[in-house]
Amino acid sequence: MGETKSRSKAIIRFQSIQDLSPLETTTLDDPLYLNARLCYNLSDSRGTARNYFACLSISEKREQRQGFEPTPLQLLNHPLAALSYVPKDAAIFAAGAVAGAVAKTVTAPLDRIKLLMQTQGVRAGQESAKKAIGFIEAIVLIGKEEGIKGYWKGNLPQVIRVIPYSAVQLFAYETYKKLFKGKDGELSVVGRLAAGACAGMTSTFITYPLDVLRLRLAVEPGYRKMSEVALTMLREEGFASFYYGLGPSLIGIAPYIAVNFCIFDLVKRALPEKYRQKTQASLLTAVVSALAATVTCYPLDTVRRQMQMRGTPYKSVLEAIPGIIEREGVIGLYRGFVPNALKNLPNSSIRLTTFDIVKRLISASEKEFQKIVDKNRLKEKQETNVGEP
Repeated sequence: MGETKSRSKAIIRFQSIQDLSPLETTTLDDPLYLNARLCYNLSDSRGTARNYFACLSISEKREQRQGFEPTPLQLLNHPLAALSYVPKDAAIFAAGAVAGAVAKTVTAPLDRIKLLMQTQGVRAGQESAKKAIGFIEAIVLIGKEEGIKGYWKGNLPQVIRVIPYSAVQLFAYETYKKLFKGKDGELSVVGRLAAGACAGMTSTFITYPLDVLRLRLAVEPGYRKMSEVALTMLREEGFASFYYGLGPSLIGIAPYIAVNFCIFDLVKRALPEKYRQKTQASLLTAVVSALAATVTCYPLDTVRRQMQMRGTPYKSVLEAIPGIIEREGVIGLYRGFVPNALKNLPNSSIRLTTFDIVKRLISASEKEFQKIVDKNRLKEKQETNVGEP
């Protein structure tokens, strides 16, 4: 803060205010000094600046670690502080990958059942398309023909796909949120929806060939290895076969991720502060957001699956939707909805909750690290004062 009357330059004084911390609800993706504004008033009609008054507040992570950073013993006593050495982006990326792999493996049987129910119309042919396989029937059929392992058939390529898919999606969402912020630094509802849509499309495009391979391995008989499916597709259908159904996939995933992530963020922000940091709140919020997104976007997922099948009669989304309704009725668009909902709810809950927990851990680790640094700095200052005459 500074004031000048006869001098031609302003004076800015920086002062650290003890025990002042930012609100927990505020997330700063960039240091405040990048967005700081210096304001002044013009006091007369001629536009001449008579008095200057400015208050510049800067909040940024302090990196004065040399000489004050925790000792190995301090890190042993405060292991959470050690997490601050891991780059934030790397921690978020790894958390998304692990959460996605665990969630997919746990829910793989439901996913296999859903795929069989979704693709029944194409596999059965025109005459028997309306004699759709039911949920219980699909469970019995898989167990009878393939045994317990059959419920996890195609899970390996799915896990291989979901590791980069989940990691890229969550990481991209955080990145796109920065891009869609308004001039005031706030992220609107439309901005959150746009960030979610872009994150979903980015991750889908990058990992789409693995999704097609997983589907073929799961529902087409005779294949045992992912490499065998890939070579057959290249030889008989060409490279383009790895991107069959990409259009409806992008159209389907964009609103799904947009609605899912946006509702999750907004509901969490609407919760009272004392509940916002609880894991149970994250789980419940994730279930609500996943359910809303699933009900809204499931028909496009069915269209995508049928367009991925060998010998599919559909070449576009506009052709597939009326075609499925004609062959199987409106209910055909929601084949496999129950196992898909049962799969998506825990799947999304695990992913989003893990992501939320990791972000809180990262924040807590930085605070813990800073406490130790401040303690070491204060200790050295006291020792210096004691040593002075």
